[in-house]
Amino acid sequence: MLYWAMVFLVVAIVAAIFGFGGIVSAAAGIAKILFFIFLILFIVSLFTGRRSRNL
Repeated sequence: MLYWAMVFLVVAIVAAIFGFGGIVSAAAGIAKILFFIFLILFIVSLFTGRRSRNL
């Protein structure tokens, strides 16, 4: 059990280093950009999928 406590301690320290650094703000910015890109692609696919194929 002491082994697992040490493993989780190391994982927590690594997560804290990445979490408190500047990587989080960069990842959040990329996530916002990707969200809007995929939202626009979703809306475009909704409109193009609704067109009648008989025209």
